Amino acid sequence: MRNFFNQIVLVVVLSVGLFACSKSDTTTVVPVTAITVRNLSADTVLGINSTTGMPYSAGKYTFYSLEKNGIVPNTDSASTKWDIAFAATKILTNGGTSGVGLGGAFVFTGLFDDLKTISTDSVFKTDNSATATYAITTGSGKGWYVYDQLTSLITPLAGRILVIRTASGKYAKLEVMNYYKGGVTLLTSASDADKLSKQRYYTFHFSYQPNGTKTF
Repeated sequence: MRNFFNQIVLVVVLSVGLFACSKSDTTTVVPVTAITVRNLSADTVLGINSTTGMPYSAGKYTFYSLEKNGIVPNTDSASTKWDIAFAATKILTNGGTSGVGLGGAFVFTGLFDDLKTISTDSVFKTDNSATATYAITTGSGKGWYVYDQLTSLITPLAGRILVIRTASGKYAKLEVMNYYKGGVTLLTSASDADKLSKQRYYTFHFSYQPNGTKTF
């Protein structure tokens, strides 16, 4: 009788142990989808000077949260509520000299959909305004865009993906698709004033991984 009782106890213990292991070994998979943001103003241009035909600037950034998928007020610029900030062709991350967060980034060369996992040997850079170096490299042909001096057009470089570490230390990938209002590049015959008045409007898509892993 005692042996029978001991066998029952053993079965119960093993069952509980297997259930516990099975439960703890299960990783929750969070689906990650690409989100498209259209015509996000970089918030630097107030208007066009009627005399010179050139834009005048507000000198402000547009702060954006990839986690919340929305604009963050300028009053929260000294917080971890934003992940990236736009001013003309410059894109900041919330880290280094640009913010109080854990932000950083690097530029990946390849297709957006092909970037499934961030390599373990990837190096995330941070912004350093003292040396004018930024995680997302600025300048034509150096980061995400190229500038055509003949047409004055800003065109995103194909296959340049911005891999971003957010303010909270999570990860996202982002591809700039256009820099002009309406999401289409203006014709090269358009006047400079017309092109300038319609630029600084970002259209981009991104994927944000909320569970903290480096897999999309």
